[in-house]
Amino acid sequence: MYFSLSPGERSGIDMIPLPTTSSWKVWRRNADVFFKTYLVNFLPPVIEPVLYLLALGYGLGMFVGEIDGIPYVHYIAPALLAVSMMNSSFFECTYSSFVRMYYQKTFDAMISTPLSIEDVIAGELLWGATRSLIYTSAMLVVLIAFGVISLPSSLLVIPFSFLAGLLFSGIGMCFTAISPGIDTLNYPAYLFITPMLLFSGTFFPLSVLPPVLQTAALAILPLAQAVIIARSMTLATLSPLFIYSMAWIAIATTMFFFLSIHLMKRRLVV
Repeated sequence: MYFSLSPGERSGIDMIPLPTTSSWKVWRRNADVFFKTYLVNFLPPVIEPVLYLLALGYGLGMFVGEIDGIPYVHYIAPALLAVSMMNSSFFECTYSSFVRMYYQKTFDAMISTPLSIEDVIAGELLWGATRSLIYTSAMLVVLIAFGVISLPSSLLVIPFSFLAGLLFSGIGMCFTAISPGIDTLNYPAYLFITPMLLFSGTFFPLSVLPPVLQTAALAILPLAQAVIIARSMTLATLSPLFIYSMAWIAIATTMFFFLSIHLMKRRLVV
């Protein structure tokens, strides 16, 4: 599944990767596969928020009461959206992409056509972002039905979920590029995603953490930025950190988009 190049061609690997509009053909392939099993794929984003809202929002919320004047169930609702953006795109571009690359040889088949490696990886990233949009939209419907978010500002979460999904897709693809085997992907899942889930202002405000941890979370955790933005949009209360978080995500998304393509190209080309 690896492609050999001459020394002259191999030196071009370090150039800036430039995918083309053909990336959408890869996106379309993944979308077609996804919608063939739509019943299975749409069930998790509908069931998951219901379970979280009932167990944490209403159950634990009876003891917590309010946070910053906001009922606890309303407080965690936007965080659930941000977590959905992260999980749907990150795991799509780690485990799913690894299976397509290594076991199903899908990447081999696509690269044997006029599609370039850059097009294939960019298509994977775009699909990961789209999956984030789909899951967030489905979850948004559930949260609207429970009446725990504000309209119409909450609708802004839908386009934002694509941007956030593209960020987590890029991060996930970087791990895929450097993982020797699929079991190795358990490390970022448990040592990166799980801690970020707990310490990004999802279930309690960052302000309760020690100053050093609070600063670190705001500086390096992408989920913390996504939670701030989602909470600002769904509660119609603009956070003082909103602009900072938007800029952080925009810059990080661009960086990880190209870095992931670069790393995957170095892995696939020998």
